[in-house]
Amino acid sequence: MAGFSHETVNYMLGGSFRSSYRPLNDNIINGRIRGVVGVVGCNNPRVRTGYVHTTLLKELIANDVLVLTTGCGALTAARAGLLIPEAAELAGSGLREVCEAVGMPPVLHMGSCVDNSRILVAASEIVTESGLGEDIYQVPAAGCAPEWMSEKAVAIGQYFVASGMMVVFGVSFPTSGSEILSNFLFKEIEDLTGGMWVFEPDPLEMARILIERIDAGRKALGIDKKRERILYDMEMRRKLTVS
Repeated sequence: MAGFSHETVNYMLGGSFRSSYRPLNDNIINGRIRGVVGVVGCNNPRVRTGYVHTTLLKELIANDVLVLTTGCGALTAARAGLLIPEAAELAGSGLREVCEAVGMPPVLHMGSCVDNSRILVAASEIVTESGLGEDIYQVPAAGCAPEWMSEKAVAIGQYFVASGMMVVFGVSFPTSGSEILSNFLFKEIEDLTGGMWVFEPDPLEMARILIERIDAGRKALGIDKKRERILYDMEMRRKLTVS
């Protein structure tokens, strides 16, 4: 299944008359979906083809993270069998439940490498729908180009960082020769935009960093506490009904 756009996601979640991101927001708030990560970028000949992408994708969906992908990264996901609804078997219980209810894969193919702006449009719609902050930097979401190799990936990554997202690059990083510039991109820029760069070549460590960012976003929004209260109230009502 390929070619998900903002409009397609809207329709998929609500149909022609109730198209809305509300089901996505609600399932992030209630914890079935932990957060959202955009995994994009080329395959890099410096690493075993597809290994970094596939390892990262499987680790993310196993931890209930919905993945949006484009370009070569999406083709790698397709070869690994992650772009079909049946791939929900590899997802955590929460994400799997959502995928099975909607009939969607846990990894959504949003187009070619020049369609990455669709991911930002989706993030903007999540904010507009309300309940998950008032700006993109507050949404439990992040971006990653695990095997990037083209200079355009740097430009694309920078507009994600400038929009408020953390972006993780693998294999190498173009500013590693400048301590001053790297320090700005990895630390100081967050104070300006809410986003930041991270360099990490190991896919499992990438996943850990991305999930930690998502969990930090959830904590800042206080949605896990709200979820715990809702579950507690439901359990109390159940006990009262039984008694």
